[in-house]
Amino acid sequence: MLRFVAGRRSILCSLLAQAVVSTAISFTSVAQGTRSQIQEPRQVVVRTAADWQTLWTAHDSAAAPNVDFSNVIVVGVFLGTRPTAGFSVRITAVTAAGTKAVVEYVETRPRPGGMTAQVLTSPFHLVTLPRQIETVEFKKADK
Repeated sequence: MLRFVAGRRSILCSLLAQAVVSTAISFTSVAQGTRSQIQEPRQVVVRTAADWQTLWTAHDSAAAPNVDFSNVIVVGVFLGTRPTAGFSVRITAVTAAGTKAVVEYVETRPRPGGMTAQVLTSPFHLVTLPRQIETVEFKKADK
């Protein structure tokens, strides 16, 4: 019986420690829209200016926004090419536990049977996070 109680106590302490350590962290949007040149769905983590320039060149022909990679990293979600208007993506929350972050995002789709413009779109959202984040996990959230 003593082993069972000690085991339950250990599990409870572990769960409480995980709950206390996970905290919401702030993020800043770098760019968001529906007109990316990236045609395949992709989730990205960018840690250097060179990698940022490579990603941005694939994404858009305009000049890349300035990002200070000594303080932040860029993470983002690209949905790839969609057949109509009405699709979008938005990073809604970021939680961190130590050096690991979970990036939650919501994908919006056009209403079934609704009227939409017949134009190809490529929704995306890019945000900055603190540089100390080492591991990033993406999680699609329900609306």
